Amino acid sequence: MKKQIVVMTLVLLASVLFATASAKNDQEKCVEVKEKIREIEARMRIGYSASQGIRLEARLRKLKDERYRLCR
Repeated sequence: MKKQIVVMTLVLLASVLFATASAKNDQEKCVEVKEKIREIEARMRIGYSASQGIRLEARLRKLKDERYRLCR
């Protein structure tokens, strides 16, 4: 019985530590994604060709989707 409690406690502790590390990693990724979005938006303010605009818009759309997923 005591072994089961110890094992369950260790499993719970490991899951809490993993969740905390995962959340911190997501926060770091969130900051990176936001910076990439700012860079693309700055590039778009400078001007671009039609083909560049298509690529920039597609990249921006993917980054905004990623931002929505990570930055909650």
